[in-house]
Amino acid sequence: MDPLAPFREEVESSVKAALEEIGARQELQMEVPDAAIADFAFPCFSLAKVLRKAPAAIAEELVAKIKTNSLIERVWADNGYLNFKVNQSELVRATLQEVMRARSDYGKGEDKGTKVLLEHTSVNPTGPIHVGRARNPIIGDTLARCLRKCGYQVATEYLVNDVGRQVVLLSWGVRNIPQEDVVPASDRQKDDHLLVGFYQRANEQLESKPEVEAQIASLTRGFEAGDPEVVSMVRETTERMLHGIRESLSSINVELDQYTWESQFILNGDAKRVVERLKTVPECHEEEGAFYLDLSAFGIHGRDTKFFFTRSDGTTLYTTRDMAYHQDKFKRADQLINVLGEDQKLEQQQLAAALRILGGDKVPECLFYAFVSLPEGRMSTRKGRAVHLDDLIDEAEDRAYEEVRKRRVDLSEEKMRQIARDIGRGALRFNIVRVQAEKQIVFKWEEALNFEGNSAPFLQYAHARCCSILAKAGEFERVIDPSLLDDPYERKLIRILAQYPTVVRDCGVKRRIHLMPAYGQEVASAFNQFYAYVPVLRSGERQAVRLTLVESTMWVLRGVLDNLGIVAPEEM
Repeated sequence: MDPLAPFREEVESSVKAALEEIGARQELQMEVPDAAIADFAFPCFSLAKVLRKAPAAIAEELVAKIKTNSLIERVWADNGYLNFKVNQSELVRATLQEVMRARSDYGKGEDKGTKVLLEHTSVNPTGPIHVGRARNPIIGDTLARCLRKCGYQVATEYLVNDVGRQVVLLSWGVRNIPQEDVVPASDRQKDDHLLVGFYQRANEQLESKPEVEAQIASLTRGFEAGDPEVVSMVRETTERMLHGIRESLSSINVELDQYTWESQFILNGDAKRVVERLKTVPECHEEEGAFYLDLSAFGIHGRDTKFFFTRSDGTTLYTTRDMAYHQDKFKRADQLINVLGEDQKLEQQQLAAALRILGGDKVPECLFYAFVSLPEGRMSTRKGRAVHLDDLIDEAEDRAYEEVRKRRVDLSEEKMRQIARDIGRGALRFNIVRVQAEKQIVFKWEEALNFEGNSAPFLQYAHARCCSILAKAGEFERVIDPSLLDDPYERKLIRILAQYPTVVRDCGVKRRIHLMPAYGQEVASAFNQFYAYVPVLRSGERQAVRLTLVESTMWVLRGVLDNLGIVAPEEM
């Protein structure tokens, strides 16, 4: 249940009726302004041209048509806006009743009966995840969590690129280059860091030795022909690399439901069937033995109209196997979402056109993100190497540990390290997802680990404070009495708690996951104000009802942090 729903519906119904009375037909776009202004607002500016009146005059005219009732407490016009204040006592009662009834399920939507397959991360298994791509798994995992909260049946998936020259080259390097000739990416004993040096050395030899080029081409053809020795060699190397990548993902609380191997679409014949089908369509053309689709009819121009799906030697390309993969995905889900870097927009436009040519009536939805960068000279200069996700995680934990050590000298070393892990990893996730996916982000530690501002530690600290208050109180009766919750700071906090189901829905359905950290910041700020100005413990007849509000806040903060994949600590 959404405690705001009855109030929203009553407001919208009243506005629609008033608009009909003055002869206006307008699609409703209700706004939720700051609590100090109103609970809901309807802007009248778009009606000015149709009604030939000033927005302020229209708002005044609408006010006269709307009556207050048990849900609407007050209606007034202000600078072209029609403002509403709902019945505060009823909102307090409805919100606290629903939070305390649902607890960890507060904000959860009904089962939509819709299967969503969300592909994210899918980095090439030729080295550790680079910091630039760190946004992908965090966005993908957060969106999956929000969609599940909305009631969708979500499966997350990683496409393992175990086909093609890069992975074959890595596998060749592991078997042909002596260990002593390889410089590891770091001193970490993780497979992704240990193996990437072989890939780098193999690339060097590929450029300088023609015989290596011939060997790689031969192995690639052997792979596509299903040569068991080549397939086994590549699978073994890829599994090792993937093991290291999985470790990195797990350390930031990202677990994928399934790993699909690109090679399966070669070995089971799906890629070949795609090639055979594409060769029969009018858009197919041949150039020096290679086949491509002409996509000029799909709004794609210049050189990019040629969408190649085979090489001149007949082997398939990633694009071909990607088509087979998406055909397979559509058999398993109602909706497909791909989380991709902004550099893949053209490829996805081409893929969508090719799927249409194949007769598909669906195309995947893509959520593109801009890459993460670091301020000039940070980390990479000190570490003396490229910055990987593992570096970022280590740095986050180290910096968090220093903050914990300053504040909690009473804790054991083990406890301080545990809290630092929870704070550091949470700070990393929060700081990356709080910025809209399509906007560039420069990762700054002073923002990520700010205990007083828009950060994970700020939310985690508010949650821990709730837990501390409840622990000190011990057993108490849960009381919901609006007459005892009349302080402005109490009312403001409750109004924000009431918005949680709406925020969950906007994050999942509208794919606007950056709203979740912003909302969490709002909850934590309102709770801190309440805590600073309103006594809870030893507050007489109001203690039980205020403890109920504290517990309600705890459940909402815990839900927000869980949606963000961040630990909700009981102590900090």
